[in-house]
Amino acid sequence: MPTTRREFLGRAVAGIASVAAAAKADERAPDAGAGTAADAGTPGAPPAFGTSPSIGPEVNPGTFAEAEKLVQVTYTPEYRAQAAANWRESMAALYERRTGPKKIVLEEALAPATLWNPAIPGANIARKRGRFTASKGSPDRFSENEDDIAYATVAQQAGWIKSRRLSSTRLTQIYLDRLERFDPQLKCVITLTKDLALEQAMKADREIAAGKYRGPLHGIPWGAKDLVDTKGIRTTYGAEPFRNRVPAVDAAVVRKLHDAGAVLVAKLSLGALALNDIWFGGQTLNPWLPAEGSSGSSAGPGAATAAGLVSFAIGSETLGSIVAPSMRCGVTGLRPTFGRVPRTGAMTLCWTLDKLGPMARGVEDTLLVLQAISGADPGDLYSVQSDLEFDATQPVKGLRIGYVPRWMNDASATPVDRKALEVAKQVGMQPVEVDVPDWPYGSLVLLLFAEAAAAFEDMTLDRRLDQLKMQVLDAWPNSFRQSRFLSAVDYVQADRLRRKVAQQMARVFSGVDLLLVPSFSDMLTIGNFTGHPSLTLRAGFVEVTEARSDWAPDPKNPLPKLPRPVRVPHGVTLIGKLFDEGTLGRAGIALERAFNVARERPPGFAHV
Repeated sequence: MPTTRREFLGRAVAGIASVAAAAKADERAPDAGAGTAADAGTPGAPPAFGTSPSIGPEVNPGTFAEAEKLVQVTYTPEYRAQAAANWRESMAALYERRTGPKKIVLEEALAPATLWNPAIPGANIARKRGRFTASKGSPDRFSENEDDIAYATVAQQAGWIKSRRLSSTRLTQIYLDRLERFDPQLKCVITLTKDLALEQAMKADREIAAGKYRGPLHGIPWGAKDLVDTKGIRTTYGAEPFRNRVPAVDAAVVRKLHDAGAVLVAKLSLGALALNDIWFGGQTLNPWLPAEGSSGSSAGPGAATAAGLVSFAIGSETLGSIVAPSMRCGVTGLRPTFGRVPRTGAMTLCWTLDKLGPMARGVEDTLLVLQAISGADPGDLYSVQSDLEFDATQPVKGLRIGYVPRWMNDASATPVDRKALEVAKQVGMQPVEVDVPDWPYGSLVLLLFAEAAAAFEDMTLDRRLDQLKMQVLDAWPNSFRQSRFLSAVDYVQADRLRRKVAQQMARVFSGVDLLLVPSFSDMLTIGNFTGHPSLTLRAGFVEVTEARSDWAPDPKNPLPKLPRPVRVPHGVTLIGKLFDEGTLGRAGIALERAFNVARERPPGFAHV
């Protein structure tokens, strides 16, 4: 069973590709396209398929015989000949949108007409009242030690700033100094926003001194994954063709965080076009084990948060890009319900899968951030107005926490995962066995490949993809090129399977309040495609003897062996009902306290 996103991606390519035999069209009549009455030669006759002028390249039965290998179907010689006979009249015209003469440009912000709605009719999706109750505060006293300040949670820092024991300007300067000092070894920063940060921090201090406190993010420094637009500050997508791109307006989440009074200190790295951890400036490294990458694609947010370089960060996930770096770097990542957080102004990889969410050093911190960034925005047709109900003081006793026994015992699980289930029982939750069908979930990734290839069609066809550093088999350039040959029929069938999987998730959640799963089980794919929220948090530590990678093994560049075992963080993932992140937060806080491992810091990032 696939246990990593790379395996999901690699396996999903095989067996689902099809031919799209479209080359540059020949010259044709201006109005050529679907059949017309004039084509038929009979006044008043309706249009008919296969009556357009011949366009496109010549094909023959052999063309279809070769194409059959891609889609794993077999036609008879007779049917191949029939298909070839009128391909140029019936099918090739469908590519006029791209090949002309009536070629039309599809704007970058233009979303597909069909919208994915993860809600299943009849499923219990609670309508929240929008009540938010934070914890009563940490008993920790304020420390003048800069390391303690830098590694404090957002909740702690907010209390210190509100009481004016700590100024936003001082906190911001601490992080700016740490970013400048430690980025050379982590390669997690694409753009340091020093001037903006100091301006925002001083403004926050003035407002708070005047009694205008905006809330728990007021004066808190944060970092943005460099795929959310920032006005006048370059947003590069981590990719060479966009390294000098400067947007004119802020993304919706950036506006929301500015409104909350948060302080933007850095645009953080991501794997090029949101895949893994290699970008045009190098590879972002794991603070706990610098011999390996930090995982991706929210590589910079994971590394910077773990190393105490920001209070929190905004990451994104399409298929594991918050979960994976949270696991590798030992931070807490919250992937919200699809549609809860607007993506206006964020790079599109996959319209029906992309999600923006917070990464922090504590569970409650992620809920504080989610509260600020939730809500609909007219620029994102998939976003919905949703209220967040969260009460950090409410007990978890009696919560039904589901688990899949076979996942807890397969290769994707560790003793940390199995112990987490015992800890959940100890804090009062009720473990419930659930069954998830063993279906071919990897085939859903066809939807990602097709949408991503559409989002970056121009880069593929004009060969700007060739500029990306990673040109290996499992990198986007190869996937985008392969995806030109995907079958539209298989796309629809995969979409139907997606609905069937969503129905199964509704069934599972009819009997439990949340799920506890190994982070890289099949639920990584299932939850992303059904839109369910997830919370990944540190649950313990494991030892590794070899550096880990998101990339397929490369015999020419083997991963380094470690001279001795290295102790690194390991997390577990909670999956919640649609729009029920509040329950995830309650359960996560209880588990975080019981695990008692969140405070440990990676070595080598102390102030000197």
